[in-house]
Amino acid sequence: MKISLIVCTYMRPGSLSKLLDTILLQVRLPDEILIVDGSTDDETKKIFQNGRYNTLPLKYYKVSDEERGLTKQRNFGVSHVDSIMDIVAFLDDDTELDPLYFLEIEKTFESHKDAVGVSGYITNEVQWEPVNSKNQGFSFFTIDGWSRKEDMRNRFRKALGLMPDIQPSTIGPYAHERALGGLPPSGKIYKVDYLQGAMMCFKKEIFQYISFSHYFEGYGLYEDKDFSLRAGKIGNLYVSTRAKLSHHHDPFGRPNYVKYGIMTVRNGWRVWRVAVPKPKKLDQLKWYTVTILLAWFRLGSAFKGPDRRKAFEEFLGRHIGLIKLIYSPPTID
Repeated sequence: MKISLIVCTYMRPGSLSKLLDTILLQVRLPDEILIVDGSTDDETKKIFQNGRYNTLPLKYYKVSDEERGLTKQRNFGVSHVDSIMDIVAFLDDDTELDPLYFLEIEKTFESHKDAVGVSGYITNEVQWEPVNSKNQGFSFFTIDGWSRKEDMRNRFRKALGLMPDIQPSTIGPYAHERALGGLPPSGKIYKVDYLQGAMMCFKKEIFQYISFSHYFEGYGLYEDKDFSLRAGKIGNLYVSTRAKLSHHHDPFGRPNYVKYGIMTVRNGWRVWRVAVPKPKKLDQLKWYTVTILLAWFRLGSAFKGPDRRKAFEEFLGRHIGLIKLIYSPPTID
């Protein structure tokens, strides 16, 4: 099984170097690594000039202005994957890998012949504890012998009956589900409805049928979810909690928070409708109710904490996004 890795990057040479350092330590290296650089300067290119990464099977591409943006860069990378590759893997440039990451990804594809997509597991975003007498009940979420503290938003939704009781990374009739971070560090492999773009891998053959949607060109919030939902209609998707990595969310290159809020609502609506094309009236009501609740929770963050202005801007953006849904809903290709 041959693995091609695509890393799309933009103005983050420091983060990219840290990722490549962890790739150097892999027990099982990718068979090719495509760096697709959308930077407006040459600082990223310079990290390859000292010979540090000469042992890696690297191919570096600097894209034009017209090809810049995560969605375009991913499609560019796919078009340059060697024809002999079996798996196309994607990593965000601000991730860092456990040494067994690619070995565990390969093992999952080998043990699950029906898989068209496999994701790794982020270890540094959620604090889990083994279930005990003190971490169960309404204020906690438990699964497979592990427990995590629920935040205020989820407790409020539970109280209102607006938290779907389904496995994380699977989509219910009104979406707003628990994402991949809701899966515990159990060492298990979970069948899911969608993967997370920071560390998703697909069989190369599916790119004959689908590509990353042009709708998400630009920053592309949820383009990974959209793509993997469509891939999931071709075959099954899995998350291996043994394929570990950390995700550090470098803030550079992200949009302003008004635009981010707009995309959260509009793009969220679009991927919901990809998964559930014809939701019932009650489920539509629930989707809008939760969307409004989450927007107001962001407003609450505008009165406390270190990022008050960002929270307020996102609150505004989410409401603008809701208004735009009324007269101009997103297209679904």
